[in-house]
Amino acid sequence: MGILDFLFPKYCVCCRKIGDYLCGDCFALLSFDTSYVCLVCNKHSFDGLTHPVCVGRYTIDGAFSSISYNKTAKKLLYAFKYKPYVSNLKDLLIDFFYEGVLQNEQVNTVLQSYPQLVPIPLHSSKLKNRGYNQSFILAKGLGEKLGLEVKDILIRVKKTKSQFGLAREKRIENISNAFGVKDESKDLIKGEAFFLIDDVLTSGSTLLEAARILKRNGAKKVFGLTLARG
Repeated sequence: MGILDFLFPKYCVCCRKIGDYLCGDCFALLSFDTSYVCLVCNKHSFDGLTHPVCVGRYTIDGAFSSISYNKTAKKLLYAFKYKPYVSNLKDLLIDFFYEGVLQNEQVNTVLQSYPQLVPIPLHSSKLKNRGYNQSFILAKGLGEKLGLEVKDILIRVKKTKSQFGLAREKRIENISNAFGVKDESKDLIKGEAFFLIDDVLTSGSTLLEAARILKRNGAKKVFGLTLARG
């Protein structure tokens, strides 16, 4: 044990047990996500793809998540977003993300088209306050493991209020017209396939809106891929 470990011992961010940032007991509480939903109609989807009857010109093609957003996952993601001094927590979460992808047969089918990974952007004011975009970190780590390119091509053009506590309809209204494509990236979208990367999928409103923008700019296929689903 080094002197820093002695002075500042690691502890589980979920139960605060001394030892590591995630203890064995809390690790056992995590589970892979299998609750597939069509984001357009918000009803069950057998494989995570958008229902054929729900598909429109600018709709998302499907959405997948690696783990369920239970209390343990919630505490992990909170620490990841708001306690950046927990330095190696991102590596742990990226490993979870990657393992969840490997477990999903439909995601592996989509990966055969070598989609590019697009992180959901933060508004510039929030990025300045936090200092980093957790979705970009996840996209970069996952891209390295999967051998896929990360394209930071979206920009948040509208400062939205927190989605927490809002009903699905209000979330969709709140996030409407919140995204745009960076000027230098507009020629990189047409005919391409993308995975939108975010930390948590709840109502799906953020992914729906970001997918709409990419489709309007010529994207061929757009899927959502998040670390957790709540």
